[in-house]
Amino acid sequence: MNYRIYIVEDDAAIAGAIRRQVEAWGCEAKLPADFRRIMEEFTAFEPHLVLMDIGLPFFDGYHWCAEIRKVSKVPVIFISSAADNMNILMALNMGGDDFIVKPFDLNVLTAKVQAMLRRTYDFSAATDLISCGGAVLNVGDATLTFEGERIELTKNEFRILQLLMERRGQIVKRDDIMDRLWETDSFVDDNTLTVNITRLRRKLDDAGLKGFIVTKKGLGYGVRPE
Repeated sequence: MNYRIYIVEDDAAIAGAIRRQVEAWGCEAKLPADFRRIMEEFTAFEPHLVLMDIGLPFFDGYHWCAEIRKVSKVPVIFISSAADNMNILMALNMGGDDFIVKPFDLNVLTAKVQAMLRRTYDFSAATDLISCGGAVLNVGDATLTFEGERIELTKNEFRILQLLMERRGQIVKRDDIMDRLWETDSFVDDNTLTVNITRLRRKLDDAGLKGFIVTKKGLGYGVRPE
C-alpha cells in the first residue's frame, strides 16, 4: 500500500530530512504550503498518518491535532523538542497517538511510523473524506463537519449529501438520487425525496452552510462550487 504522510514541521531542514526518509521507503510525503490552512491541505491530501510539530506559525500543533480529531481518526505522531511530561501528556490528551523527541534518529522515526501504519491499516480501511465549500463529509463514520462543528445527519440525508459531494460540480438527476436511496430498505418516492432535500437544506442552512445545495429546475440538485 502506498501510504501518504503529512509532515507538519516548520523547520525546513528537519522537514526535508523526514520527507526524504519517508519517500525512500516508498511513501508519499507532503509538507504544508500554508501553515494557516493545515485543515484544508489535510482534507485534500487525505494522509494515512500525520507527523506534527508542536511549535508552529499561527496555531500550534495541539490546535491542529484537535481540529483533525473533529473529522478523522488518522494517526497523529507529535515530534518536538519540548519533551517534558506536561507537553507529552498534552499531546496525547489532544488526540495524539505517539510522541517522538527531537533530536531523533531517522531510523527510529521510520520504525515508529511503520509500526503505527501497520497497527492502524492492516485490519482497517483508510478514512475517506470528501470536502466541498469548507464542509467535510467523513464516509467512514457518516459525519459532516463544518468550521469545527459536527452536523448530525439521518441515513438518507447522509446518502444524498454523499452523492452530491462525490459529484460536486455536476447536477445530479432526481432519479439518480432516488436510486442511491433505494439501496436502503426504506421506501423512497419523488415526494419523499423532496421532503428529505428540504430537511437537509434547512439543517445545512442552520449550520452556516447557506445555499450549499443548489437546484436546477427540471433536472436535479448539486452542491455549490468551491
